[in-house]
Amino acid sequence: MKVLFIEPPKDIWFVMGEYLPPPFGIIQLAAFLEREVKDVDVEVLDCNAQQIDWKGMEKKIESFNPDIVASSALATCNTYVVARTLETAKRVNPKILTVAGGQHFTATAQESLETYPEIDVIVRGEGEQTFTELVKKANKKSYFPQIKGISFRQNEKILHTPSRHLIENLDELPYPGYHFVKDIVHKYHFAAMTGHNAPYALIEGSRGCPHNCTFCSQWIHWQGIWRIKTSQRIADEFEFCYQNYGSRFIWLTDDNFGFGKRADELADGIIQRGIEEDLMWFTQARCDDVVRNSDVLPKLRKSGLRWVLLGVENPNESTLETFRKNITVKDAKEAVKLLKENDIFAHAMFIIGERKDTAKSIADLREFANELDPDFVIFAILTPFP
Repeated sequence: MKVLFIEPPKDIWFVMGEYLPPPFGIIQLAAFLEREVKDVDVEVLDCNAQQIDWKGMEKKIESFNPDIVASSALATCNTYVVARTLETAKRVNPKILTVAGGQHFTATAQESLETYPEIDVIVRGEGEQTFTELVKKANKKSYFPQIKGISFRQNEKILHTPSRHLIENLDELPYPGYHFVKDIVHKYHFAAMTGHNAPYALIEGSRGCPHNCTFCSQWIHWQGIWRIKTSQRIADEFEFCYQNYGSRFIWLTDDNFGFGKRADELADGIIQRGIEEDLMWFTQARCDDVVRNSDVLPKLRKSGLRWVLLGVENPNESTLETFRKNITVKDAKEAVKLLKENDIFAHAMFIIGERKDTAKSIADLREFANELDPDFVIFAILTPFP
């Protein structure tokens, strides 16, 4: 069995500047599949890092001759490139089993299968166990109805099997499969933070979030459950990427870092491993978490934390209530102040476009951003997807 994961060719536009991230979702899936199924040949094709266009991608599919081609879309805007990728695979060989995953296809499984005949199967939600079982049964399509967490066509009907339970212990997952992209890992970069010369890695410290902000899809996708890796495991992954792939900038991708004891233990773990001197890392946090756990900030700075993205969202208390954000303007001001006092770059996110917004409220938001004085600001326009 040969499985090809593809990160499609696409224009990577990022509001924070020139940016080329590793395809974390598919290298994590590839590592899990490789561990669980011994007789499978797995490859990852990152068309962006390898500078491969659509024609080149088609040739790569032809030369590898896979049984399964898989691609995913976290964001709705990338749906069409996934569909085009799987359409290309079908053109190379109609017998290839094409698989799509990610948040968009999970949320729109019925509509996506109706719209894109080139998609054979959609893996809904958490992909590791579901995709691995699908690979094991790929040659026995009569068994597909027994696989939890997939949507597919059978006898001109679209079937959705029951959802699969989430993995309980994330520490049991293999390390992300950076070995699948080892020859191009030096190309991943985040220019705004470290230029082009500091190898860049993503590390996942948790899945989901304990909060339920109305504008966010993450807590819905992860069923309102926040699962965390232990601080020891996260520090091990930091060291793994640092030692094996030269990673000097790491984005800890948690939607909610949480701070507190977990952050304190992670900082200790990084420092104990002796990798903090030339390491820079970045994470995302709530303002109130920063304020409640200000005592850990000096140690986090020592461990290499240089940049924190804060979800400030809006200065209007009514809007914050509508968003179910459960923070205050005072929290935002104090969080920015604390980060700057500890020489940690304070990055504030704001949302424009709540139903009651007016020209004045948007102008007030801009004025508040100036008053708050973070190091970096992004104004996002609230847009319903899909």
